[in-house]
Amino acid sequence: MSCSRFVDFYLFGQTVEHFRYLGTNRTDRNSIQEEIKSRLKSENAFYHSVHNILSSSILSKNIKIKIYRAIILTVFWCGCETWSLILRKERRLRVLESRVLRRIFGPKRGEVTGEWRKLHNEELNDLYSTNSIVRVIKSR
Repeated sequence: MSCSRFVDFYLFGQTVEHFRYLGTNRTDRNSIQEEIKSRLKSENAFYHSVHNILSSSILSKNIKIKIYRAIILTVFWCGCETWSLILRKERRLRVLESRVLRRIFGPKRGEVTGEWRKLHNEELNDLYSTNSIVRVIKSR
């Protein structure tokens, strides 16, 4: 075993640095950051596949939130118990969550000017009353 590696992975008789096992990325350095990066990419892909549904005026906001929880959040909650998040990854998770919630709740008309504007993060937190994705991951 080399000094730079924590674990040598043997796959089909060969030593490999990383591989995908049961839906998670395993690395020889036990780096969870690559796993989180992969999950962010997956969530982005799922978001883009349902983003037309989330912006539809036909569906209610409750149904859109259920779609968000069932399709997008489950990508992260599988195996997140072993993660230790760094601030950069927490920020990316919050940005992704805010983007999806802004798509679900849509813009808001200003009371004074009457112009449409994006919802602020505090307003999103008030409308989406459950815990944020980062808080759920940390609690697990």
